[in-house]
Amino acid sequence: MPNSRDAIVTHAGEQGNALNRRDAAPSDAVVRPLCLVMAFALVGILLVEVLLCLTPPISRDALIHHLAIPKIWIRHGGFFETSWAPFSYFPMNIDLLYVIPLLFGSDLVPALIHMLFGLGTGYLVYAYLKNQAGKAWGMFGLLVFVSTPMVMRLSITAYVDLGMIFFTTASVLCYLRWRDDQYENVKWLLLSAVCMGLAAGTKYNALISWVFLNGAVCFLYARDTGRQLQAIRWGGLFFLVVLAAASPWFVKNLILTGNPIYPLMDNLFALVHGGREIAGFLAAGDADAWGYNLIRNRTLFYGEEVWQILLLPLRIFFEGRDHSPQHFDGVLSPLFALAIPFAFVGNRKGHRSFLFLFIVFVFIVSAFMADLRIRYILPTVPFMTILAVMGIRNGTEWLQSRRSHALMLAGRAVLFSVALLIAANLVYLGNRFTDIRPLPYLLGAESRDDFLSRQVGSYPATAFINRNLPDDAVVYLLYLSGRGYYLDRDYIHHVGLETGIVKAMVRSSADAETLTVFLRSLGGTHLLVREELLIKALVDNFSDETVRSVLEKLAQCLIKVYESNGHAVYVIR
Repeated sequence: MPNSRDAIVTHAGEQGNALNRRDAAPSDAVVRPLCLVMAFALVGILLVEVLLCLTPPISRDALIHHLAIPKIWIRHGGFFETSWAPFSYFPMNIDLLYVIPLLFGSDLVPALIHMLFGLGTGYLVYAYLKNQAGKAWGMFGLLVFVSTPMVMRLSITAYVDLGMIFFTTASVLCYLRWRDDQYENVKWLLLSAVCMGLAAGTKYNALISWVFLNGAVCFLYARDTGRQLQAIRWGGLFFLVVLAAASPWFVKNLILTGNPIYPLMDNLFALVHGGREIAGFLAAGDADAWGYNLIRNRTLFYGEEVWQILLLPLRIFFEGRDHSPQHFDGVLSPLFALAIPFAFVGNRKGHRSFLFLFIVFVFIVSAFMADLRIRYILPTVPFMTILAVMGIRNGTEWLQSRRSHALMLAGRAVLFSVALLIAANLVYLGNRFTDIRPLPYLLGAESRDDFLSRQVGSYPATAFINRNLPDDAVVYLLYLSGRGYYLDRDYIHHVGLETGIVKAMVRSSADAETLTVFLRSLGGTHLLVREELLIKALVDNFSDETVRSVLEKLAQCLIKVYESNGHAVYVIR
């Protein structure tokens, strides 16, 4: 391991950059107040995030996956396969960390752990920029990254994305250090591979970064040295180390499913596992089998034109919106799109072309493999931050070095505009604070049950189940998106197959007895359902007469025992 944490960032061109910094660096009278303002903003962001982390988990994926699956393991005394939840086969390096506080009865610590990974990534950005451009620019990079709305949103949740980008960022920077050292210090290559393996063992999205970096190890070494055979050897070593670090999850999946990266590319592994039924209670044609196609999906589902699809690389910075798949399910900052082009002005390019290619590769592959969401391109955000800061530095230094008074004012206007964009990010965090309203809970004026009841629509029904249903009850969740973390009873769901389930329900509704058999085949003794979505699915797909008939049969084979916020609990007769 290196002697200091800064050692993992590159030192190439440090002396030349130091000279440039002395020539163009602003006076201490300007730098110190700016650093104080940035430090104050960082402390404010951290304080608000900590307060939000200290509230009970309410984020969707935490309640479905990142806390729910570890809780199931704890409930069953160890690893427990949940074949009804394909996402439970995803790599779970960070989720394993969450098991520890959950064992001690705390579900607040996981969000703090996730926040620390975000701060760790911010530190890597700071350390890199500090060595390239000085401490003030390093602090600015830290502020830009930490204040990015999507990063702030994830920093208050028990997700795994910030862990993945921490390891990915460390891997890329370690590789650059190995290359800057003329490929002499192999420990940087090995450390890069280990970090990439930890990233791949955290989330499948890191496989894209792995492909890019493994290709870079081979290609750039061969180009720089002309030693093609040795390039293949280094690439093979990198691949094997990454594979070894991520292999526990791949081996587990291979044993359980015949596919080491299940559920990804499962059709390719059909020769191993002999094909797989989606769900035994569904007939052929019940489940939708659209697959994913970027142009078709965005034109069909969102009504977008081809020109709008071509502008996705720009729109993602300006049109982001939380919880809207069409608008990328998250918010980035326009600062990136406006500042990154200026990173390539002048002679000080350094690693910028490499980082830009990494961003482009991850973006393109992510866009064509799954619905484009900001969380899927998160590994690019630290490097977007680095390029944006370098772009702002290049632009302001060029403007301030001109003798023209107008251009000097323009440089100040640029800095003012950047400050406004960061202020907009802080407003985003303020809105999150207002929406969640943590203070009544933190100050003891509101109970945990009351807080969760106003934040999670299904929680009152869940609390009823925990209080009143027998211990051996099994609850089937329908149209809850799988939010089962707060249930203290066994439960089952099939997220993504709801439309197929409704079709099968209609097909089985010839009489109440047949429909009861179907409902029991889902695996539960009780049903927790969001009724308005069930009725909407029936109305959207079937005639009024069929809908009336199905609802009549359901009334005969289900007994409603509780209802709140549109969520109903039924006993299956």
